[in-house]
Amino acid sequence: MMNPADTRNDPAAIRAAREAWERDTVAKVLTRFPERRKQFESSSAPQERLYTPLEVGGRGYVDDIGFPGQFPFTRGVQPTMYRGRLWTMRQYAGFGTAEESNQRFKHLIANGQTGLSVAFDLPTQTGYDSDDPMSAGEVGQVGVAVDTLADMETLFNGIPLDQISTSMTINAPASILVAMYLVATEKQGHARSVATGTSQNDVLKEYVARGTYIFPPKQSVRLAANLINFCTQEAPRFNSISVSGYHIREAGSTAAQEIGFAFANALAYLEECRRQGGDLNQSAQGVSWIFNTHNHFFEEVAKYRALRRLWARLMVERFEITNPNAQMLRTHTQTGGSTLTAQQPKNNIARAALQALAAVVGGVQSLALSCYDEALALPTEEAQQIALRTQQIIAFESGAADTVDPLAGSYYVEALTNTLEAEARKIMERIEDLGGAVAAIEQGWMQSEIQEASMRWQREVERKERIIVGVNDYIDPNEDATPIFRPNLEVVASQLDRLKKVRAGRDQAAADATLARLRDAARGDVNLMEPIIEAVRAYATLGEMCGVLRQEWGEYVPPTVV
Repeated sequence: MMNPADTRNDPAAIRAAREAWERDTVAKVLTRFPERRKQFESSSAPQERLYTPLEVGGRGYVDDIGFPGQFPFTRGVQPTMYRGRLWTMRQYAGFGTAEESNQRFKHLIANGQTGLSVAFDLPTQTGYDSDDPMSAGEVGQVGVAVDTLADMETLFNGIPLDQISTSMTINAPASILVAMYLVATEKQGHARSVATGTSQNDVLKEYVARGTYIFPPKQSVRLAANLINFCTQEAPRFNSISVSGYHIREAGSTAAQEIGFAFANALAYLEECRRQGGDLNQSAQGVSWIFNTHNHFFEEVAKYRALRRLWARLMVERFEITNPNAQMLRTHTQTGGSTLTAQQPKNNIARAALQALAAVVGGVQSLALSCYDEALALPTEEAQQIALRTQQIIAFESGAADTVDPLAGSYYVEALTNTLEAEARKIMERIEDLGGAVAAIEQGWMQSEIQEASMRWQREVERKERIIVGVNDYIDPNEDATPIFRPNLEVVASQLDRLKKVRAGRDQAAADATLARLRDAARGDVNLMEPIIEAVRAYATLGEMCGVLRQEWGEYVPPTVV
């Protein structure tokens, strides 16, 4: 016979029934079969044994969960989500010369990839030409070398830039690389307004988590906002910034820190956009995101739901944004590179598949998988194909794309969503108390918080409080070496020769004149994008343009974090 309390959602009745269950049922089992650990945790919070309506109390369906495509977008940014259109399937690629990367891109497109994601080499990311002494040993090693517009034209030769969407992992010199991409689009015969894609352009996280910064934070934020406001007017289909929680998580943060730090950085960019005269009801539409999906499946699903809800609320609370398209959080995600193991690397195929499934169930707009061999080197073609096929299996065989927000209503997932939103708000409030994102970075606070979280995680792994299969348990002493991709070291000579020819063939006086105009603009407070585009058209090099800005703004020296 059903207990009358079961017919009501009465907290007192549920609490009493739960206490009786724990006393009469759970306690007996625990005496014979103790739980594996005293406490189970995700990255951000302890995990309860059981979740009930008590853990989700006080929340209203319409205001807090709602419907997909409507504020606060907890359940997704599109009403029908993947039933209408699947997420964009990308793979991160790029190595050696532009010619080699161009061939890899064409191979990926032929295998069904629907968007490109470009990896640039370290000199390009830090604003040095390939022939600069600072570039020695790094040209073409972790991505493609791009020195001038000629490289960008070659990189996308035969790839129609009016049809393909391109994501570019570039930050400090993002404005220059986007200018090259837009001019390359024009040289293919298209208006730059048709270019689609994303540039990362999130330099604040470089100071906290990754290290490929060039200029001081204040000037870097100015440059990032220049690109956002420019693209809003001139290239509205191109997402001019992809604020990155990804690298913050890779550096060792918790999921809540990933949200809080990334959002604080994004608010700094939007404040600067507004200072420069941008209309945030328009400019905020150009803000896209990249987040990291780690191994805790349910926390990651909840994270994407919390991200959308919190961002929509912040846009209304802080900026009074009324445009729904500017309230939406649309995100790319990549599975966690730091979760990959060099030991038993094929285990990473399973890890990436589970992480990708979490991202899809969480409702992302674009997805790339870290390949199973990336803990060892750049991915092989075989590994990239497995990663792409994994996405296709999820899309067409798993059923995960057949309904919108399939885990909504789960007491566990709703409670995790609420917890992550609340914890992220606390983090952002602390950053506001410190004076905002730039001040928190200059004081080293964000860096030290990530360092502490990373060390705590590592200690748990070393104590076997967290099991990493193949690393601290289930070790195979007889595992064989995995074949890895090795860049062709001859690319350096090829790239230097190309750069030499571009310099010899350009109109040097025209290039010098554009660099002088860029210097004058940097001394003022105007938008730098048009002077940068002029310099790109004159085949000024990346290093020359960054060199002008280095001379005017100086280079950043990080604080010591202890």
